[in-house]
Amino acid sequence: MALSGGKLTNLRCATAGPGTHADGPGLYLQVRPGANGLTRSWVYRYATAGKETWLGLGTFPLVSLAAARRKTADARLLRLEGHDPLAQRRNQRASLNREQAKQTIPTFDQCRDAYVASHQAGWRSVRHSREWARSLNAHVSPVFGSTPVDMIDTARVCKALEALWHSKTDTATRVRARIEAVLNWAQTRGYRAGENPARWRGHLANLLPARSKVAAIEHFAAMPYAEVPGLIAALRQREGISALALQFLVLTAARTGEVLGARWSEIDLAGRVWTIPAQRTKSGREHRVPLSSAAVAVLAHMQVIRIGEHVFPGQKRSALTETALYKFLRNSGCRYTVHGFRSGFRDWAAERTAYPREVIEQSLAHRTGNATELAYMRSDQLEKRRRLMADWAAFCETPVTSGEVIPIRA
Repeated sequence: MALSGGKLTNLRCATAGPGTHADGPGLYLQVRPGANGLTRSWVYRYATAGKETWLGLGTFPLVSLAAARRKTADARLLRLEGHDPLAQRRNQRASLNREQAKQTIPTFDQCRDAYVASHQAGWRSVRHSREWARSLNAHVSPVFGSTPVDMIDTARVCKALEALWHSKTDTATRVRARIEAVLNWAQTRGYRAGENPARWRGHLANLLPARSKVAAIEHFAAMPYAEVPGLIAALRQREGISALALQFLVLTAARTGEVLGARWSEIDLAGRVWTIPAQRTKSGREHRVPLSSAAVAVLAHMQVIRIGEHVFPGQKRSALTETALYKFLRNSGCRYTVHGFRSGFRDWAAERTAYPREVIEQSLAHRTGNATELAYMRSDQLEKRRRLMADWAAFCETPVTSGEVIPIRA
């Protein structure tokens, strides 16, 4: 029995064992019983280093005799060139699988964008969302942004962090935490497995020096509370929304983002209370701020020029930006930061008043005490804090001489 034109005949047959039929050097047709009768498949038989190998070439009649002979000729040519046909096929398939994996596994940048899109609704500001993505785009994307997320390892993470770690340690610390968050997200989505190469404890802590060893932690430059009355006096000599926003920020001891994002719907002028919704606070909890007469006076001034929903509007009716306040202070010659004014209030309250620590900390929207104490503390002590903020406003309005006024340039 032999093969001719892709059909079995009884010509020139060479039998190589039961169910296996030869057609020239190395090419065989295997005939095996199957669920629907006999199955036929082509194989190429060869030996490498004394080991017999059978290379499948396809099933008959899907692969014709002529096609099987061509495949056999190609395999024999590979062997003449010193290659193993089966190993060559496996390498090709592995390469194809890797290419297909690249198409299905997203890159780090794609995961970053997906992470930001899924989390930004819970972030306090659009600015935070932009800064989050911008830092990764600047420091990580050039290193492994286009790398499939399952291929990111410790070496790549270290390459992105090492130089930055010594020159801009605070930035590097935030970038590392953000890389870790993106990779955790990718692992939860099933895009990667194993330990997170950006984790700090027990991993990168062994490779990078501690933040405190590289650079001293720099706190926001805080104005000494003794200078605050001079600042308020100087701000009242200036015109513009930035000067009014800074007065309100100092008088309420609120965070910068809370003041800049304040809306008229949050203000109860009759009750003299500003209620900051949970989604705009750092703690994620609603915070009521008692308004002193001085703070109400600032709001009354802003109400006269009200042009939208924001208490302190910027350009195009959007909120005034933090950058605008920084520029105002810098251009005015003030050496303190916007964030540092809360420290002045905290120091004044601790050194110049007898208010309980809990009342002072609540005025700063801080929580104090252990879990049990917090569970029983249901009141926000608004009336006690109202007296505290009235005393603070009275101190801020302490008469000063011309020499005590902070020189803020027009």
